[in-house]
Amino acid sequence: MIELGLLGLLGVFGLFWLFAALIGAVFKLTFGLIGAVFGTFGAIFGGFFAVLGIGMAALVLVPAMLFALLPLVIPVLLIGGVVWLIVRAARPAHAPIHH
Repeated sequence: MIELGLLGLLGVFGLFWLFAALIGAVFKLTFGLIGAVFGTFGAIFGGFFAVLGIGMAALVLVPAMLFALLPLVIPVLLIGGVVWLIVRAARPAHAPIHH
């Protein structure tokens, strides 16, 4: 009976794992497509301004590249935020100094 319970628990855990992987794949596909669109527009606008010889291409290219790199930056920022919260919560509170 214990073995059957463990097998059922592993099955439920596996279903949750597969569901989470499906959600992650949808997010990855969505952000990848959005990043590809922004990257393409950035390349088109950057090439357009470069052909015209306008030095303001960076004003269009830099934000477009930031949006294109957003899917890579969000997980890094979230992990950094979680680490910062853990370190901040683990530090003892400082006693106020009265002069």
